[in-house]
Amino acid sequence: MLCSFSYLCDMKKRVVVGISGGVDSGVAAWLLKQQGYEVVGLFMRNWTDTTGLKSGQCSYEDDVLFAGMVAKKIGIPFHEVDLSEEYRQRVVDYLFREYAAGRTPNPDVLCNREIKFDAFVREALKIGTDFVATGHYCRKETIEGSSGLVYRLLSGIDHNKDQSYFLCQLNQEQLSRALFPLGNLTKPEVREIARREQLANADRKDSQGICFVGKVDLPAFLQQQLKSKRGAVIEVPKKGYKGTGTGRDKVVELAKGYHFSPEMGEKIGEHQGAHYYTVGQRKGLDIGGKPEPLFVLATDVKMNIIYVGQGHDHPLLSRRALFIRDPDIHWIRQDLELPVDQERRQQVRIRYRQPLVDATLIRRDEGLFILFDQPQRAVAPGQFAAWYDGEELIGSGVID
Repeated sequence: MLCSFSYLCDMKKRVVVGISGGVDSGVAAWLLKQQGYEVVGLFMRNWTDTTGLKSGQCSYEDDVLFAGMVAKKIGIPFHEVDLSEEYRQRVVDYLFREYAAGRTPNPDVLCNREIKFDAFVREALKIGTDFVATGHYCRKETIEGSSGLVYRLLSGIDHNKDQSYFLCQLNQEQLSRALFPLGNLTKPEVREIARREQLANADRKDSQGICFVGKVDLPAFLQQQLKSKRGAVIEVPKKGYKGTGTGRDKVVELAKGYHFSPEMGEKIGEHQGAHYYTVGQRKGLDIGGKPEPLFVLATDVKMNIIYVGQGHDHPLLSRRALFIRDPDIHWIRQDLELPVDQERRQQVRIRYRQPLVDATLIRRDEGLFILFDQPQRAVAPGQFAAWYDGEELIGSGVID
């Protein structure tokens, strides 16, 4: 049995909505109530520290105020839960550890896996619920598998807002309790519903930056634990380096990327800490006078060196392949796991809103290699690669 609009199969049940104060979660709650659910709004207090915030103030007070007003307007019970300690330990501390290791984490993916669909679900179960709903733009389908129900995570129909990538680390148990009421709507349609129903947050701006933290000055935020340390900025020319080959038989070599060393270029300036930068970054270098913009090609936190190159098309800014260590491979559809020593054609994205690109997944004992049909720009270690079969998200993993 297939239920593409899955929550219509579960009418008259209780659902706790993670209501954040934004328009998406508010409309999600309204839709579920209209569909016959007993709806409860639950607000998560995850972060109130203002350190590093570009606005200079935390939006927590505004968020909880709007969330309460929307819940009252819809006519649903409203509760608040403090998950700040779990959020600090499981998301923020992870963020610091990854940057300290010279990697670029995605705290939004971890927030969904560790907080919204784990810690939050546990709190929702204390209230009493059959499902937990969020305002994500994605869809869930339930199908009958060989050993029971299987939950498919599908992209939202609004390709400009599809947020399935942020849920790429969820598992079948988490999906079994999840509802995504906005998956078949576009953002303009959601705004129109909010205006028509006169919700207080109908025209409120979407949140930006780190999940539940906000838009931050990253170096200022990281300086809470990662101290500044002056180091060299080395410019690598577009020509004169040794490539890594292009053949499929060299996928391991390709996935390792380029070996950077100070001898590849010349020092053109200094920075305040290699751990503050990420591959592909343009802003924050404060070095001018070049014919083309400078981009970060690589960082070396051990030697505290940043390697940069001129131009969006610098060849060392792109890679043909990446590698995911075996412990870091995650399958949403475990029944579709790629066996060792086999290959499969899939579509892949390595960042939010990146168009899906064609690639070959190659499974080995040590992990998963992803060989792209075309070189991909700014492949950053620590980020998540997610692979799809059409509109369905099959699995993901942390880029090594």
